[in-house]
Amino acid sequence: MEILVLLLALFVLSLFLGVELITKVPPTLHTPLMSGCNAMSGITIVGAILAAGAGDTVTPLVSALGFIALVLASINVVAGFMVTNRMLGMFKRGPKS
Repeated sequence: MEILVLLLALFVLSLFLGVELITKVPPTLHTPLMSGCNAMSGITIVGAILAAGAGDTVTPLVSALGFIALVLASINVVAGFMVTNRMLGMFKRGPKS
């Protein structure tokens, strides 16, 4: 029970810290930081694959949470790369007239 309270407190503190950090980021740095977050989501995908595919050694709840984490992290990575690609497309020069 003590561990659960400790983990819950850590989760709440990380939520507050995340909100404070994100609200302080200027718009010019948003896309490069998002690209870095995509790399972290790639690490989350690896952990989610390990959790979801662990087989008989874990409970069904852990496998389900691993699958949900895999889906959400995959959506984040794909959408992040789409936005980054679109942003980089804005800097391409058009055809010469």
